[in-house]
Amino acid sequence: MQRVLVVGPCGAGKSTLAMELAEKLALPLFHLDKLNWQPGWIESPREELVERIEGVISAERWLLEGTYGSTLAQRLPRADTVVYLDYPISLCLWRLVKRIWHWRGRSRPDMTEGCEERFNLAFFFYVVSWRWGPGKRLEARLAPFANKVIRLKSPAATRRWLSAL
Repeated sequence: MQRVLVVGPCGAGKSTLAMELAEKLALPLFHLDKLNWQPGWIESPREELVERIEGVISAERWLLEGTYGSTLAQRLPRADTVVYLDYPISLCLWRLVKRIWHWRGRSRPDMTEGCEERFNLAFFFYVVSWRWGPGKRLEARLAPFANKVIRLKSPAATRRWLSAL
């Protein structure tokens, strides 16, 4: 594993896993949220995000965390491994609520400084609708790359997989 993507629904634990995996594999870690968001929750223009991603994936070794479905076509061909945290949405929602409470008013380590954690109803509904919206689109985008995908269905499965590396 030299060029790794970590994807899945919000709240699954992508950032946490990515940090552990990057350390274990000695890979440089990049968070798509940090590449995309500017302080004050200002989204970067798409062209800038695409350029930043290109700068990351042109290297020989990297771990890129974040789903960002609209950029998967750019990233998937270059990745040698895709770790998909396909966890129950109820667990993701619970983890999301815990994350919001824990980091409220502060920026998370995987987020751009100046993007303080806060509750956002639209974001919450995005996660609620994962299985019939964003998740279906992710599944379709991953299908041609199935030979690269490691699908983990629970935190226990993820722990077993990590410890076997």
